[in-house]
Amino acid sequence: MIDHASEIAAFVRVVEAKGFSAAAPALGLSPSAVSKLVTRLEARLGVRLLQRTTRALSLTGEGEAFYAAARRIVGEMEALEAEISDQRSTPHGLL
Repeated sequence: MIDHASEIAAFVRVVEAKGFSAAAPALGLSPSAVSKLVTRLEARLGVRLLQRTTRALSLTGEGEAFYAAARRIVGEMEALEAEISDQRSTPHGLL
């Protein structure tokens, strides 16, 4: 099963880190694995999100629009995970 959330999170991290190699440690992946996630996302969407050169990455027009929404979604997912973790560590019920 393809994990679309991982593809989107990888794309957001690549944009924020300004490169695959810089994003890889934060994702716990190799740079080539990060690149494959973003390439798979682009193939699924049918558009190029990043313009790649040997020295830099830049967002395409579609990439800019997708990044704005993806960043918000990834932020909401991280906030939800933190909220759930906090609830689990807080005692509940009768003491």
